[in-house]
Amino acid sequence: MQFTEEEFQQLLKTAPRPLSLQGLDLAGANLYAADLFQANLRGADLCRALLDWADLREADLSGANLRGADLFRADLSRADLRGADLSRAFLMGADLAEARLSLAVLSEANLHGVSLHGADLQGAKLQGAKLSEAHRRLAGSAGAIL
Repeated sequence: MQFTEEEFQQLLKTAPRPLSLQGLDLAGANLYAADLFQANLRGADLCRALLDWADLREADLSGANLRGADLFRADLSRADLRGADLSRAFLMGADLAEARLSLAVLSEANLHGVSLHGADLQGAKLQGAKLSEAHRRLAGSAGAIL
């Protein structure tokens, strides 16, 4: 199902919570500072989407395509990102505390300044990701593939 930008913004404002956007094609969508708390985005295509400052706490993004998405300062705490593709995503300053990132692909993602406290990184692929040495050690000890 495809939405115009105007239709989608109206949906975000009026739809009952938590939102169910499972499997939707939202590639390139402008979701700046969107309230997506506990939203179901399982398998959604968010490739190149603008999600700066978005509230994605406890959202289900498992299997979602977030390749090249802009998630500057997004709150993804306790989000389910298992198996999601975040390759080349811009996550600078994002909160990934207690997020489930097992088997997620974060290759070449910008992870500078992210919070990974308590995140599940088992089997996550971080090849070429930009992250601090401390985060690199943490990710390696948590079972991520560096």
